[in-house]
Amino acid sequence: MSDLLKVSDLRIAFHSRGAANEVVHGIDFSVQAGGQTVAILGESGSGKSVSCMALTQLLPKAPGCTVSGEVLFKGKDVLQMDGQAIRAVRGKGIAYIFQEPASSLNPVFTVGFQIAEAVKLHRPDIADVKGRVVELLELVGIRDAAKRYSAYPHEMSGGMQQRIMIAMALACEPDLLVADEPTTALDVTIQAQIMDLLRELRQKLGMSIILITHNFGIVKGFADEVLVMYQGNVVEQGPVETVLSQPQHPYTKALIACIPKLGQKQRRLTTIDQEMAGA
Repeated sequence: MSDLLKVSDLRIAFHSRGAANEVVHGIDFSVQAGGQTVAILGESGSGKSVSCMALTQLLPKAPGCTVSGEVLFKGKDVLQMDGQAIRAVRGKGIAYIFQEPASSLNPVFTVGFQIAEAVKLHRPDIADVKGRVVELLELVGIRDAAKRYSAYPHEMSGGMQQRIMIAMALACEPDLLVADEPTTALDVTIQAQIMDLLRELRQKLGMSIILITHNFGIVKGFADEVLVMYQGNVVEQGPVETVLSQPQHPYTKALIACIPKLGQKQRRLTTIDQEMAGA
């Protein structure tokens, strides 16, 4: 398989009061076409989400923020694209599922209307837009899809709202889906359903995925490769099974050690800093 996305020496800095604060320090990774899943893992503030927002120029422009390096998507450097070219990549090439769907969906428009907007923008060749939206709702497991077309976000549970966000992303038929903490604020049962849905869609559509998470539990059995980020650096990367079974970096070991285990005698979980200090 060939590289769908290749990121080289990506650096991101935010500027305030004349000072630059670099938050991502020259990271490198790639995602292959045809269904590969790469998980980017780390605690909050490690640089996961901001790195992926840079992939389609979603970060503020200079002087507030500067992004350097190279982001090749299908062989073209996204960071050098102008407005029209980057809009063609957003949605159609790279689509996003952001965390907390309730804050991403517009409360004053029906879910059908919001998905239809994406269809009209990226698939103008589709004549029956409503029919396509209903198909997408059925694809992501929404029951009574035709009826739900006219529903408002507040009329749906958190799990259903997340399915709506997935349907909206799929409306563009992307080559690469960036799922940013797709199971945040969902209970364990719904988390499993969402991950099963993403796994099924990946197999059915041949879509590659970047999974952003802090949870090693949802990475195993889902991702092919994993990048572990700490303070804006990739400190470890490799096949998921290898990283989980033979972690090399103290931070990776600390993350794994912080996961509660069945049958383990109850004790207060140590912090990552404590685990790293003892590694």
